[in-house]
Amino acid sequence: MSEFNLAELKSASRIVDRAAIRLYAEITDDFNPIHLDPEFAAATPMRGIIAHGMLSLNLIWQSLRASYGAGAAQGARLEVRFVRPVRENDVVTASGRLKDAGAGVYDVVVASQNGEPVISGTLSLRK
Repeated sequence: MSEFNLAELKSASRIVDRAAIRLYAEITDDFNPIHLDPEFAAATPMRGIIAHGMLSLNLIWQSLRASYGAGAAQGARLEVRFVRPVRENDVVTASGRLKDAGAGVYDVVVASQNGEPVISGTLSLRK
């Protein structure tokens, strides 16, 4: 792929319900009680269940794939910051806006149903 010129990446969304969190825990073998045990999670500074960060981060890769195809992720570099936790039953959506066409760089974000960013950063694509 030689040109990355879409002004915006196609968005990718998911509902982060209890089933999705549980399935992600099983796939990754990450059974931290902050993700799965409501009583434990309520007693933490998070004050409730939060989803695994990578569960939402994966949406950026899905957005890239939907926009440019499966091969676009080869050689791509993603730099992000987790801004706020994703709560059970949040709907999160990843999107990206072209920042530098010459370098193939996108500003990317995963936002909640309220439009608040939960993850933000940049995605640099291989030319």
